Amino acid sequence: MAEMKVFSGTNSRYVAEKIAEKLGVELGKVKISRFADGEFEVCYEEPVRGAEVYLVQSTFSPSENLMELLLMIDAAKRASAHSVIAVIPYFGWARQDRKDKPRVSIAAKLIANILIAAGIDRLITMDLHADQIQGFFDIPVDHLYASTMFIPDIEKLNLGDNLVFASPDAGGAKRANSYAKYLNTPLVLCHKQRLRANVVENMTIIGDVKDKDVILIDDMVDTAGTICKAASLMKENGARSVRAYISHPVMSSPASERVMESGLDELVVTDSIPFDTTKCPKVRVLSVDEMFAHAIKHVNIKRSINDLFLFK
Repeated sequence: MAEMKVFSGTNSRYVAEKIAEKLGVELGKVKISRFADGEFEVCYEEPVRGAEVYLVQSTFSPSENLMELLLMIDAAKRASAHSVIAVIPYFGWARQDRKDKPRVSIAAKLIANILIAAGIDRLITMDLHADQIQGFFDIPVDHLYASTMFIPDIEKLNLGDNLVFASPDAGGAKRANSYAKYLNTPLVLCHKQRLRANVVENMTIIGDVKDKDVILIDDMVDTAGTICKAASLMKENGARSVRAYISHPVMSSPASERVMESGLDELVVTDSIPFDTTKCPKVRVLSVDEMFAHAIKHVNIKRSINDLFLFK
């Protein structure tokens, strides 16, 4: 079995350190030097020859973090690593997963091609924007789900028969339905119409939320326009409380302000992307460290990770 080594990019060190601690290993030493014009170079400060190298790097604010990850992959391959596994808690560029109008790119496929060309042997990620993105890779993909953390947290709320799951749009209906089926609760859907990206024109609710404790489920919150509009609409229709469980807190401006002014009682997210909760006290963060450490350990010892999946 190849020796396991875990390294981190600059902006994912906060979670990589926790993953390494859970694994009982020290985070590997890598130096990333920057030139005056913004270009950077990667240099491992310890041998990786023959090692199974795990590179932890989310691609939020995606361009620079992605480029840093690519250079780390290339440097590891050139240093004769036995294998290189990209650990990407938040996989950026995933919203462009199909050609839904003429003359547009399929960015998720392009990024998959680039990662494979750089030399990764495996990908470990969480809650891709669309499940079919796994098929863009001709290498093994371990696709983890935040439900592993969210379900136990929801159960602690003890909401009983008043619990209702909801999706803020039709695209997330399958994800929300999985939660509803697992906990045997009703499902409510929101139908929205967009003027353009990040701008919702109108929204309607399909289902009953009167006197219910509603939990909205989605994979990411960007400007928070959709989730806040859905929460306010739920409250207007008689919901007793509205929470949102969102995997990736992109939280672009003015998301924090919108969440604070919205009908949301709480927004629960993971630390796949770093978020400062002082900017928005309604946000509560659950860590992905234990889940990813478990997956890395089992990949390293060639064991199944099936016990990580409550449902898909």
